[in-house]
Amino acid sequence: MMQNKIISLDEHIIRSQRNLPYASGELSSLLRDIGLASKIVSREVNKAGLVDIAGRADVENQSGDDVQKLDMLANDLLISCLRNSGECCGIASEEEEDFKTIDTHKFSKYVVLFDPLDGSSNIDVNVSIGTIFAIYRRKTFDGECTKYDFLQKGVKQVAAGYVLYGSSTMLVYTTGRGVNGFTLDPSIGEFCLSHPNIEIPKSGKVYSVNQGNYNKYPRGARAYIDHCMNSGYSLRYIGSMVADVHRTLIKGGIFFYPATKSKPEGKLRLLYECNPLAMLIEGAGGKASNGRDRILEIEPHELHQRTPVFMGSPEMVEEAETYIREAELVAT
Repeated sequence: MMQNKIISLDEHIIRSQRNLPYASGELSSLLRDIGLASKIVSREVNKAGLVDIAGRADVENQSGDDVQKLDMLANDLLISCLRNSGECCGIASEEEEDFKTIDTHKFSKYVVLFDPLDGSSNIDVNVSIGTIFAIYRRKTFDGECTKYDFLQKGVKQVAAGYVLYGSSTMLVYTTGRGVNGFTLDPSIGEFCLSHPNIEIPKSGKVYSVNQGNYNKYPRGARAYIDHCMNSGYSLRYIGSMVADVHRTLIKGGIFFYPATKSKPEGKLRLLYECNPLAMLIEGAGGKASNGRDRILEIEPHELHQRTPVFMGSPEMVEEAETYIREAELVAT
């Protein structure tokens, strides 16, 4: 019997490049560099319990979250790989206060934004965590990149993806033409195509939300949670956005993190988390919104801007939006 041909990430990226009218090799190279960086991060994550890289680093990032030691390590590894790639002129990280320019490549076409280690508070208890990334074509070409190259709507992303460090390491990415998943084969050190052309189910029976914050959520979000419980939906919440969204992408359902009384703008970052994952969800046939408007159409005004988020199976997201609209009508 003939065995199915193994398609590596590098091979898939090169093939996909032929279908991108604006790609001339730089984007493909950049995606491969991110794949390389994620292999190194995966190695460090898998040995975190053996060396002194687990636990808090006793500092906070720009968003006020506790920074873990692995956060800092992953951040430094990604920055180093992207600096050396020569294919991007600027980098913005959730862990950094401001963006960084790459002087030696200031005429490169792309900028990269990333959350180096999403869900890092779960490191010490060995729960799945991940890296999220977004790539944009820069808007300015006069010298070094500027802040405005990063402050673009999500619809302007040319590629987005995440790497999930769990029972296996998976990289899922899109360039706007389908969503594909690759599993790292440690025996050969390659990401191999394992989930081609991912399509999210139109509906599901699983909802993912931090239900412990129920009393802090707006009326509409509480009403939708009540609906989920009364409809017999199953609650599944890991606490790592990339892991919760990965399950939702593969099996269907809805992930949401509404605004709260203490965080009226939402908790999750638009540029580093919501935009790239929204691009993936939509690319697989799903829907992503802030409860009213499409996530990918939100105009960013600052690097660490936050937003409420509802994403997943389209019918369930539309259902949630209906409850939010009805609650707003009652309030007025």
